Amino acid sequence: MATVGLYGIAFGLVDNTQKIIADATNGLGTDGVYEVGRADLGGKTANITGLSAAPVKIYGFNQVQDVTMPTSEPSVALDINDLNFQVKQQIKGFVSDGKGGYVDENLKAHVALLITAQTIDRQHFVYYGFGDGILTETAANIQTDNNAEQRTDDALTYTALSTIAFNNQPYKIYSDLDPKFDKANMYKEVFGGYVLPASSTGSGTTTPAGSTATSGH
Repeated sequence: MATVGLYGIAFGLVDNTQKIIADATNGLGTDGVYEVGRADLGGKTANITGLSAAPVKIYGFNQVQDVTMPTSEPSVALDINDLNFQVKQQIKGFVSDGKGGYVDENLKAHVALLITAQTIDRQHFVYYGFGDGILTETAANIQTDNNAEQRTDDALTYTALSTIAFNNQPYKIYSDLDPKFDKANMYKEVFGGYVLPASSTGSGTTTPAGSTATSGH
């Protein structure tokens, strides 16, 4: 099954029990889920690696007799054009000084992530869900303008952790190609108990109603 394009990226802060933090101050809005949208100029890439680990060969009597499969260790390289400034600091776990400054105090935020792509006929959707992980920003390559504008995108790396709702696996794939697909259940699993509004239960990624963390950059 092939996919085409990047259709959506959504974040949610989760607590130490992997439940969504639905709070305008401590979370990413009153419902807890922030979807990257037009205000952020959308996302460019979500490069997912480490979905499967290389098998380890087991030798016996000078032959390969078996293989063992190490646990997968996914990571996602995200490139977003203009992510909301406050949201970006929150999902990195930076601490506000209450005066417009943010400090890295090594208190990493735990973040749920949902990435949406489309099938090549653009009639269906494929979702990669990560119920818990850490986001880091390792560099910012700031350059002078010349005869062209030199933009520095928001480049973040997501390291997935085990998720209780996924039987302690680090990720889960969903698609409405499966006739039993339940979008509300997907959001509940990925975003730690989140209740998807009834108006958003169709296929695709819809900005959750009541998301209040979308204003300003």
